[in-house]
Amino acid sequence: MPIPSLLLAADTAVGDNFVSFDVPLWVWVALTGTIVVLLVADLLLVHRTAHVITIKEASIESAIWISIGLLFGVVMLVWQGGSASGEYYAGFLIEKSLSIDNVFVWAVIFSFFGVPRAYQFRVLFWGIFGALVLRGIFIFAGVSLIERFEWILYIFGAFLLYTAAKIARHDEDKEVDYNNNVAMRLVRRLVPTTTEYDGQKLFTRQNAKRLATPLFAVLILIEATDVVFAVDSVPAVLAVSREPFIVFAANAFAILGLRSLYFLLGGMQGKFRYLNVGLGVILAFVGIKMLLIGDPFEVHLPTYISLGVIALVLCIAIAASLRADRRDRTTGIVPPPELPVSDAGTSDELGGVDPDRDSVDPR
Repeated sequence: MPIPSLLLAADTAVGDNFVSFDVPLWVWVALTGTIVVLLVADLLLVHRTAHVITIKEASIESAIWISIGLLFGVVMLVWQGGSASGEYYAGFLIEKSLSIDNVFVWAVIFSFFGVPRAYQFRVLFWGIFGALVLRGIFIFAGVSLIERFEWILYIFGAFLLYTAAKIARHDEDKEVDYNNNVAMRLVRRLVPTTTEYDGQKLFTRQNAKRLATPLFAVLILIEATDVVFAVDSVPAVLAVSREPFIVFAANAFAILGLRSLYFLLGGMQGKFRYLNVGLGVILAFVGIKMLLIGDPFEVHLPTYISLGVIALVLCIAIAASLRADRRDRTTGIVPPPELPVSDAGTSDELGGVDPDRDSVDPR
């Protein structure tokens, strides 16, 4: 049988213009096992000791993680056909593009609390692990709600439009006091916390007492911010696919490489001035798409059109940003200050952490 015919035959049933197929338990186990193995190998083999990750190292790792995500789309193509692969790539691209904003938020948090660069990777590792669990819960809950109550599509669509407008108008220069964050206040109230780092440890012992280090408080804050991003990104991906396996895989492979992407882009927020506008347009597009799916419109855009629109908007936003940055440098206009991935900033609430603590011996 020719390959095109084979792939066409592999296409599964499409309900309401979305791919739907049965996923055996062993396939779920294989997917989660692969993700766990990749995470553990990254932590214990590649980043076993605490060190400052260079731009070159982050670039290589980012390329590897993105390649893994793209290769899984090929697996979907061979296994379930072109429609399933197209939905995966559309979800992967949406999640990857929205995650860039998450990366910049991490940069602000680390800078605000003066977290040493050598310790940031360990915090992000556990942050990614928690994000995978949260995304899984959100995805299954979202799919179940849509299957039971179709009118929830209009709520999701309206929420995405609201979020799109909010992101597009986002003021990068607006300062945020993370000490007043609800998650931070709860951590300090419920968990005994020390003001000193103990290498990469989240907990330490002082005077026979087990105390949380500042890294634990920062980790909780990162998890809290990811909940906010998940509320945006999961409905967005559900606008292009309703198959839980595809949606979870797209989310998982998109966020697995966020740690290396953070070290690559964390100090470049000022260069992507139009990125928020682009992300707002993408969210508005998928929001309108979700509103038009249900009754009485029942308009469903082909997956390749959604994929093309998302990719085009993202490329235009990045290209326009880089062009504006070059123009400002040529004309001598000083661009907005970048948010460094370095150890800038201190935290009065956490004991005025000294930003020059990279020399601390990690344990």
